[in-house]
Order: sequence, then structure tokens, then C-alpha cells
Amino acid sequence: MKILFDQGTPVPLRRSLTGPEVHTAYECGWQILENGELLTAAENDGYDLLISTDQNLKYQQNLGQGKIGVLILMSTSWPNIRRHLDAISRGIESARTGSYLEIPIP
Repeated sequence: MKILFDQGTPVPLRRSLTGPEVHTAYECGWQILENGELLTAAENDGYDLLISTDQNLKYQQNLGQGKIGVLILMSTSWPNIRRHLDAISRGIESARTGSYLEIPIP
């Protein structure tokens, strides 16, 4: 599985994910792309999943029509996200083309 982190996704999460190939939007030179452009670029480059912290993404894009799954972390705080790694891993495993999943992180 090939995963893309958007700008708000804490990079330390990468070290906690075993198996998938993970890149950041910054590494790809896509840090200035808006959400729709980022999704299109990720799809065209063969990414399977976008992990984002942008809770408004589902209102801004027609996600069900895409070729990429989207997983939204409901926090940008790495200490909070770190406590929910099992739920995040399950979300990644269940991601499919066009899927959308939010991981609640209090």
C-alpha cells in the first residue's frame, strides 16, 4: 500500500506504520496544492490512501468518486494520535478505493 500524508498529518506517525510505503505531500513537492489538486496528483501517482487531518475535506471534495481512499485523523496532536495507533492501523487496513473514514481522537 502506498500512503500520502497531507501537510497537517504528524510525520512521526510514519515510524509507527509497518508495511506501507509512506510519503508526505512536502516530499513530493505538493505542499502548495489545494485538496482537489492533491487528491488528483496522489491518484495519478498511484497512491492508495491519503491520511489527512482536514476535517472539512469531505465537504469540499466528492470523495466517493475517486481512486484513492481517505482517512481523516480528528486531531493534529501527535501525543493524542499516538494513543490511537491501533485504530489508525485498522483504518488503514480497511481502506479501499473511494473509501472515507474518520478516526475519532479525543
